[in-house]
Amino acid sequence: MSKTPEKLDVRGLQCPLPVLKARKKLLSMPPGATLIVETTDPASVIDFPHYCNESGHELVGQTVADEVYVFTLKVKG
Repeated sequence: MSKTPEKLDVRGLQCPLPVLKARKKLLSMPPGATLIVETTDPASVIDFPHYCNESGHELVGQTVADEVYVFTLKVKG
């Protein structure tokens, strides 16, 4: 899919808010779309892989730089 990924900035929010806000955003997106989530919550390295495993969305990638965690998620379907 060539569409530009959507971005969600949830920096400054703590568990479980980053995943909850990402979940809400993903529900509004079409299958195959990509969402890039930026967060400063250290627990997100556990939360996002677990959420993707449970929900069926794909965790395409994750990185961390300067205490900002970036997750690339692909909508299931």
